[in-house]
Amino acid sequence: MKKILITGASGMVGKKLYSALKERGYTAHCVVRKKQNIFENEFVWDYENDYLEEGALEGIHSIIHLTGATIAKRWTTAYKKEIISSRVDSALFLEKKVKEKNIKLQSFISASGINYYGDWNDEKAATENDEPQKKDFLTEVCRLWEDSANRFEAISERIVKLRISPVISAHGGFLEPLKKLSNLHLASPVGSGKQYFPWIHVDDLVGMLLFALENENMNGSFNACADEVPTNAQLMKTLAKSMDKNYIPMAVPGVILKLTMGEMSEMILNGVNASNQKIKSKSFIFKYNALDDALKNVIN
Repeated sequence: MKKILITGASGMVGKKLYSALKERGYTAHCVVRKKQNIFENEFVWDYENDYLEEGALEGIHSIIHLTGATIAKRWTTAYKKEIISSRVDSALFLEKKVKEKNIKLQSFISASGINYYGDWNDEKAATENDEPQKKDFLTEVCRLWEDSANRFEAISERIVKLRISPVISAHGGFLEPLKKLSNLHLASPVGSGKQYFPWIHVDDLVGMLLFALENENMNGSFNACADEVPTNAQLMKTLAKSMDKNYIPMAVPGVILKLTMGEMSEMILNGVNASNQKIKSKSFIFKYNALDDALKNVIN
């Protein structure tokens, strides 16, 4: 029976991944800040103070690294450092501990973000070979995140970095505040409304993580997004329709978001048009490629 170490297991994606791994017969070691008693094999870690509970890495053949402080919180200078350190320093800590145990991993699978590409609103979708354009804070986060994953090259046969888009789920994720607006018949675009908004259904993301784990031809960076990449206006209109609510075509001016959210408004006002052809070329099959179908699934 293969053992997998998961970071970020208590998050929205991590919990579903944990259940999926169990169903497939894997043993999952979940590292947690403090004992939660929700996973069979919990191990306490504190990467800031160089602590990993004994046994966490015993028999481990792969690591799935999902941990990271939420970006949906005001970006003060201190919190921006936490966004980076929770992703990067935690990975460097794992690298150190794996080396100390002389473990050779079969795979190290790390989350990254579709924001790697910066503000990419071209009609030509960004591919994994493209360099970022119009860089912003999240671009730098993703670059550092992936650099920390690349450090596993000497101790892992494969490294997979999934550039994850905003995740559509019935519980949690970016949809929660948008559904509240739609319930009040206040669904409307923001900024120009023309900025692209890539997305992925949580079931497809979990499936992609399992696919990366089990397929030896998976190596390098992959965009984790569905076929359909709507604009912000199309997203809000489709959401309102899915909830049988009114859609207001008048856009909320971007300046209002900048005043109320500060630099954090970048993740709403900037867009990314991304291609998923690379992951599809590896024979990964999506369950949800149309936004309407994905929204109906989680709303109904």
